[in-house]
Amino acid sequence: MSNELVINSAQNGGRIALLRDKSLVELHYENDTDKFTVGDIYLGVVRKVVPGLNAAFIDIGYEKDAFLHYLDLGPRVRSLQKYIKLAQGKNGKYLSPKLGKFRMEPEIDKLGKINEVFKQNQKILVQVVKEPISTKGPRLSCELSIAGRYLVLVPFSNSINISKKVTDSAERKRLLRLISSIKPDNFGVIIRTVAEGQDVAELDKDLRNLLAKWTKGVETLKSAKPRQKVVGEMSKATSMLRDMLNESFDSITVDDASTHDEIKNFIHQIAPEKENIVKLYSGKAKIFEHYGIEKQLKVLFGQTVSLPNGGYLVIEHTEALHVIDVNSGNKSNSESDQETTAFNVNIEAGTEIARQLRLRDMGGIIVIDFIDMKKAEHRKKVYDHMRKEMKSDRSKYTILPLSKFGLMQITRQRVRPELNIVTQEKCPSCGGTGKISASIIIPDQIEGHLDYILAKQNEKKVTLYVHPFLFAYFKNGFPSRQMKWFLQYYRWVKIVEDSSLGISDYRFQNSRGEQIELS
Repeated sequence: MSNELVINSAQNGGRIALLRDKSLVELHYENDTDKFTVGDIYLGVVRKVVPGLNAAFIDIGYEKDAFLHYLDLGPRVRSLQKYIKLAQGKNGKYLSPKLGKFRMEPEIDKLGKINEVFKQNQKILVQVVKEPISTKGPRLSCELSIAGRYLVLVPFSNSINISKKVTDSAERKRLLRLISSIKPDNFGVIIRTVAEGQDVAELDKDLRNLLAKWTKGVETLKSAKPRQKVVGEMSKATSMLRDMLNESFDSITVDDASTHDEIKNFIHQIAPEKENIVKLYSGKAKIFEHYGIEKQLKVLFGQTVSLPNGGYLVIEHTEALHVIDVNSGNKSNSESDQETTAFNVNIEAGTEIARQLRLRDMGGIIVIDFIDMKKAEHRKKVYDHMRKEMKSDRSKYTILPLSKFGLMQITRQRVRPELNIVTQEKCPSCGGTGKISASIIIPDQIEGHLDYILAKQNEKKVTLYVHPFLFAYFKNGFPSRQMKWFLQYYRWVKIVEDSSLGISDYRFQNSRGEQIELS
C-alpha cells in the first residue's frame, strides 16, 4: 500500500493531500491567516467565571471568548498559575525553564468549583484543544502538552503513560524503564504508539527537542502580553509528517521551493534515511491536476457519492448529526439474491464511508443507514469490516454494532470545522440565472480579449487558462488556433487546461503570474 503526500503551495497558505494507492483519503487547507489551531498555547485572560456551568470564558484574541471547563483545568493548575506569576514578575528573567527545583502546589479537588480557582482578569496559560466551529469559540485546556514524533511532553506532571496500542508487556516495561531514566523532574511524558521498538537515542533526541520547545516558550512567556501566542504548533504539513512518517511513505511532492526545503530539513532532523523521498514538482500542469486530485475532489465532495460497483451513498448534514444512506443503485440485479446484494453493497459502502469521514473530517454523531440484512452473521461482518477500515483514522472514535433497524452509530472526535467543498459549479456567464450567451461565441470572446491584451496592452508573455474542452479546441488541427495567434501577433500564447474552470470560463495571466483584469 503506497502513501503519497502532495502539497500545493499558495501565497496565503496551501492545500495538503494524502493519497493512498492514488486515492485521496485526507485533504487539509493551510491558511497563513488562520489562528487558534489545535496545539497552540496562549497567555489568556479570564473574562467571565460562570459557576452554573462550572466553567470560565477566556480571552485569547478570538472574536468570541474561548471556553474552559473545570474538568479541563488539570490537577496541577495551581502550579501553572504560580509559574506564570513568577515568570512575569520582577525576577522572572532568572526563572529557569527546568522545573526540577520548582516547588509544586497541591492538586485541586476533582469535584471542585471554577470560582475557587479563577477570578476575573487573571492571566492563565491555555492550550487550544478544539478550533472555533460554527458560532462557538475555541475550546481550551490548562493541561499543557507539546507533541513530538515519539513522545508528548507534559509540564507540571510526573506521570509516564504509554499508548494503549502498544500491547506487548515486555515492550511496555522497556519503554517505561527508558523514559524513567531520561525524564527530567516535574515533567510528565506520554509515549506514543510509534515509539514501539525505538532505541533510547531516538527517544532521547525527541525529548530534547520537546524540552527546547518548552524552553523557548518560557522565554516568550516572560515578556508576553495578554492574548499572545506562547508556543505555536508547527505547520499542518510538518505536523502530518511528524505523526505519519512511520507509515510507508513513497513520496512527498511539493510545488514550492521554500516549502520543499523546509520539509526536507524537517525530515533530515527526524528521519534522515527518508530524506530522498521529498521531491520538488516542476511540471507544466498544476500539481493537483497532474495527480488527478482536482477531479477526485469534484467526485468525492458531492451530496451523492458513487461506489465502484453501482451502489451509492447519500450524505446529509444537520446541526446535530450527519446521516449517511446506503443505496444499492443498479447493483440490485447483479447478485443471485437480495441478502447477498445487500451484504456486498454494505461492505463496499463501509470502505467508502471510512474514507469519507477522514476526507471531510466529519465529527460528532454519524448515523449510517445500511441496507437491511436478515442474517446476524452478515451484520457482524459489516461491523467488523467498519472497525477494520477505521483503524487508520487518527481521530478518536467509537463504533456501535448495527441496531435491529440496520442503523450504525459512530461518534468521531471533532477538533476543527468540517471540510466542505462546493462541487456544483455556478455558471460564470449567467451567475446562476440559467441563461447564458451561446457557447459557440466563447472562443470569439477569448480571441477578442487576446487581441486587446497583445495588440493594445502589448503584453509580451500571456498564459490562457481554459476548460479542457476549450483547450482541445484551441490546440487541435493544423494550423491550430494557437498557431494562428502566433502568426498574427508574433508572440506565443501558452494555453493551460484547468478542470476547475467552467466550460465558458477562462482567465489570462501575464509574465509575472498575475491575473489580467478583463474589462
